[in-house]
Amino acid sequence: MKSKYLSILTSFSIVIALTFFAATINVISLPDDIKISGSSTQINLRNNSLKNNLIYKIDSNSSEKNSKFKKDTLNISIKLFGIIPVKKMTLSIVPEFKVIPGGQPIGVKINMDGILVVGFSDIDTQNGWKQSPALTSGINIGDRIIEINGVKVNRCSELSSIINNNKDSVLKIKVINSEKTRIVDVKPVETKNKNEYKIGLWVRDSTAGVGTLTFYDDKNNIFGALGHPISDVDTMLILPISSGKIYNAKIVSVEQGVRGRPGELRGTFSMEDEIGDIEKNTSTGIYGKINSRVSKNIYNYAIPIALQNEIKEGPAKILTSIDGNEVKEYSIYIEKLTQQSKPNSKSMIIRVTDSELLRKTGGIVQGMSGSPIIQDGKLAGAVTHVFVNKPDMGYGIYIEWMLKEAGINF
Repeated sequence: MKSKYLSILTSFSIVIALTFFAATINVISLPDDIKISGSSTQINLRNNSLKNNLIYKIDSNSSEKNSKFKKDTLNISIKLFGIIPVKKMTLSIVPEFKVIPGGQPIGVKINMDGILVVGFSDIDTQNGWKQSPALTSGINIGDRIIEINGVKVNRCSELSSIINNNKDSVLKIKVINSEKTRIVDVKPVETKNKNEYKIGLWVRDSTAGVGTLTFYDDKNNIFGALGHPISDVDTMLILPISSGKIYNAKIVSVEQGVRGRPGELRGTFSMEDEIGDIEKNTSTGIYGKINSRVSKNIYNYAIPIALQNEIKEGPAKILTSIDGNEVKEYSIYIEKLTQQSKPNSKSMIIRVTDSELLRKTGGIVQGMSGSPIIQDGKLAGAVTHVFVNKPDMGYGIYIEWMLKEAGINF
């Protein structure tokens, strides 16, 4: 009998210890800094409430005004049994910030900073096929050609012209890859067609497509879109840009998404319907200046943003267009939130629940990236990716990461 009680006591002690351990790990994993807007009445920390209990005691000092950032801060200390400090946090109450949510389809065209190497080709010469001189000289896929013989190049036509003007002279080609710059000597080869010289490269200097506008700040004329970077289709590298434009666009057809194959919004746009200049292509989207009126939206006024600690798992809406340029509101469900301390385009997992959107698109499709996520009347984030094998589900990014990249302080 004594052994039985001892076994029960041991098991109970193990359960208590594991409970304390799990609770401690959960608290330690909370962010060091939390921001909420001045109008917020809720703080969501992975669905944990910030309050005293049998295990933890929450101590906080009085609110202090930080004049530099124009916000109130509260220093919080969490102690095990009210004695052992296990976590210190800073709660910042920032002024409510508003932007106009998008949802409109946009045409996107960017010109790269340099010329991107995407492949190699052998050259058909008078004496038969010859291996690519660029490849044998040490140029790699993913390199960007930025100068030839000291002359800056940004267009494929410039590259071709310099090669033919120098004929079989050795070219000093400056390339950059992963922020490392080097000079490569390459000697062009005369092709079977006399007076034409090549170095055996496939290159790209620009790209274009259709996406979705996420927000714009009408006070500063700043916009953000896509929620993820524009990457090269062959190398998957984020494309550095020298210039770019966005245009009002129209969706003309929809390829429905199915398991194993993402769908797509197909759109058209005119170069004469320019609405903004792209200044940055980053891991969280594209950003720049709005210089013209965008197509109409459900929201023609600014709404508050929701910081990540104010967003909760549950029902929400997305704004997007799947026909023409008409923006509609569709129902989704935020399945999971990830606590993040730095920008990431996979902040939350979302699921499309709207029957109309599911019927017409199958869920999330390419071109829908950047569609604003609205929860409780606030702009919470944007759609970024679709799950290839589950097209009704995908990822979203917190709006605060996009605002940060846009250079908007709040």
